Amino acid sequence: MIRWLRRLWLRGKKALIWVWQQEGTPGQRARGLGAGIFCGCFPFFGLQTLLGIALASLMRGNHLLAAAGTWISNPFTYVPLYWFNYQVGDMLLRGGPAPTAESLNQATLWSQGWAFTLRLLLGSSVVGGIAALVSGVVAWRLFRWQTTQRRRINAGSHR
Repeated sequence: MIRWLRRLWLRGKKALIWVWQQEGTPGQRARGLGAGIFCGCFPFFGLQTLLGIALASLMRGNHLLAAAGTWISNPFTYVPLYWFNYQVGDMLLRGGPAPTAESLNQATLWSQGWAFTLRLLLGSSVVGGIAALVSGVVAWRLFRWQTTQRRRINAGSHR
């Protein structure tokens, strides 16, 4: 167990070092990460990475960090993330018809499918937007701090 935790810790440390070493300004790196997190909140399996990179291109963000940001949704987080997104969308559309397992039948399947999809996509948009904004701001501040530290170290070594 301890060996497994040590390996997990080292992998996490390597991943963090990889993030820190990405090229670009702090703003470009933060925009890329935020774009990836936003796209990772949507249930478009197989397209999240491509959408994240496309959005990062539009926002002039780092493409690799955008791809990494989409990993917010993975086989371990799919169910809780999309359930939460659905709940947020359902709360925002309160008063509309919410599909239930008992009410599913052949005649109303299409209309209930659209009600479910609308709630999931609305919730994904809101949750993704908030998560992208918060993570982008935090990442920008951290990347800016890192850049400042590098400049200080480099200025000290040239004396």
